[in-house]
Amino acid sequence: MTVQNALAGVAVTDLKASKAWYEKLFGRQPDTNPMSELFEWKFPTGGWLQLFENRNLAGSSSVTLVENDFKKRVSELKSARYDIKKLVESEKINVAIIEDPDGNQVVFAQGKGEQHKAVE
Repeated sequence: MTVQNALAGVAVTDLKASKAWYEKLFGRQPDTNPMSELFEWKFPTGGWLQLFENRNLAGSSSVTLVENDFKKRVSELKSARYDIKKLVESEKINVAIIEDPDGNQVVFAQGKGEQHKAVE
């Protein structure tokens, strides 16, 4: 048996409010709503983000989103007035970290080596 893909789960306290926040961040509505307590966004080259309500776990999630245009993403985050908690630009990787309203970490990363580059 081989793992085919990965789903990143993000626990939040208020599903409706968080859905709106992630819609703004991604610039689109969720791709699916397979059950009333779950929203999902699919990414073009693989992977999904699942948003679900769980007050006990909210604020302890972390998801890394792989970028192919890091400078543009950082510019968009700044223009939309997201608070960038950490910004790292190094020889191997660029990283920008923000937090959603519950304190979940959302990492935007762009690897520079062949092994970690985003598929375009």
